Amino acid sequence: MALLRTKMELRPLGNTGLRLSCVGFGASPLGNVFGPVSENDAISSVREAFRLGINFFDTSPFYGGTLSEKMLGKALKALEVPRNEYIVSTKCGRYAEGFDFSAERVTKSIDESLARLQLDYVDILQCHDIEFGSLDQIVNETIPALQKLKESGKIRFIGITGLPLEVFTYVLDRVPPGAVDVILSYCHYSINDSTLEDLLPYLKSKGVGVISASPLAMGLLTETGPPEWHPASPELKSACQAAAAYCKERGKNISKLSMQYSLSNKDISSVLVGMNSVRQVEENAAAATELALFGNDQEALVEIEAILKSVKNQTWPSGIKQS
Repeated sequence: MALLRTKMELRPLGNTGLRLSCVGFGASPLGNVFGPVSENDAISSVREAFRLGINFFDTSPFYGGTLSEKMLGKALKALEVPRNEYIVSTKCGRYAEGFDFSAERVTKSIDESLARLQLDYVDILQCHDIEFGSLDQIVNETIPALQKLKESGKIRFIGITGLPLEVFTYVLDRVPPGAVDVILSYCHYSINDSTLEDLLPYLKSKGVGVISASPLAMGLLTETGPPEWHPASPELKSACQAAAAYCKERGKNISKLSMQYSLSNKDISSVLVGMNSVRQVEENAAAATELALFGNDQEALVEIEAILKSVKNQTWPSGIKQS
C-alpha cells in the first residue's frame, strides 16, 4: 500500500519566529550509539526526512563522541539546498570526557561543532543535561556566554535540556526575560508520563518554545522493549511490556500510537525522535500524516492508559546539583 502523503505540519517555536516540523530528526543514532550506521544510510535518512517535510535536525557533540555531528554535517551538505530551509540544533556542556559548562568551554565548543557540522551558524545551541552541572553556574556563567555567541551570529537561539522538569523553572526564574528561548524535555510527554503538560502554561507565559524528545520513553514503548541499561523500575518496564503485547495482539503498533499521542499536543513545537534509516523516517512521517488525517486511535489509547495506570508518571532519578 502506498504511504499516505500530506504536508508535514510546521509549528511555531515560542517567540523565536522559527517554525519547526512537528516531527524532528534526532541525530544521536548517526553517532552509532544504537549500533553502526553507514555514511550512506545517514545521508539517505536525512535526505528522505527533508523530502518528507522534516526541517528540524538535532544533535550534540556528546553523541558518539562527536560522530553524530560529523555525520549530520555531511548529510546536510549533501542535500544541496539553501541553509535557511532547515533548522539545526546542537548542544554544549556535555562531552564524551564529561560535563563542562564553563564560559570558556562552551565558547570553544560552538566553533568545534560548527566545523563538524560544516555550518556558519546553528539555529539553536542548548546546554546539555543541565541537572548534572551546577544550575547556578548555568544561570550566572553559561547563559551569559551563550548570549555573547548569539550576538556574534554563531547561534540564533539559546536552549536548555534535562530530565527533571524542575531544572527548567529553576533556571527560567533566575535569568532575564528572553535569555532562554527553548527548552528540550525528554521522556515527560508520552503515554506513560505526561507531566510536561503541567509545565506548558508556565513555559508559554515565558515565551519559551518547547521540544519534547523520546516519545517512546527510551525504548519502553516499543515491541522489542528497552535496552538493558534503561533506568526505569521493573514495575514500569513490566507494564509497558504488557501494553506493547496488548497492541501487538490487536494488530496495532505501540510505537506509532505513542508517537501520535506525543504529536497531538499542539503546544509542543516538535517531537524529536532518533532515526537512522529511511524506513524509520518513513514510519515517523506516516504516523504524523495518519494523525493529521484521522486523529488518534482513542479506543486503543484508553486501553493502553488503563494498563499503565498504576505506573503513570513514574520517572527515574537524575543527578541535580544547585550550587
